[in-house]
Amino acid sequence: MDAPHVAGGAAPVPGRAALEVSPLPGRSGIRARGEISVLTRPSWEQALSELARRHAGVSYVELSDVAFVDVAGVSALAVTAMNLPDGRFVVENPPPQLPRVLEMFWPGLDRIEVAL
Repeated sequence: MDAPHVAGGAAPVPGRAALEVSPLPGRSGIRARGEISVLTRPSWEQALSELARRHAGVSYVELSDVAFVDVAGVSALAVTAMNLPDGRFVVENPPPQLPRVLEMFWPGLDRIEVAL
């Protein structure tokens, strides 16, 4: 993943959802900024797919700058993690709804570690 993915245009537009996903410097993973919703889901799913292709043991998903993630966005993360050949995703600093949705729909999913 060489350049950030931006959903909703090249720059955030007031009143529209935007998501920027970029590689994490120095380790395998991605950093997301913005929100993960119906408007930004294609970009989110593409970023997760690219991360899964490059995955080797542990991949990090840094979400401290994500204001909101909907259930379908959490679902995309869970399904991608379940399809990894081995290892896990470490999700760092997610919005509060992400761990609740994971626990509600995927209790005991050991392919995702949430680090608050």
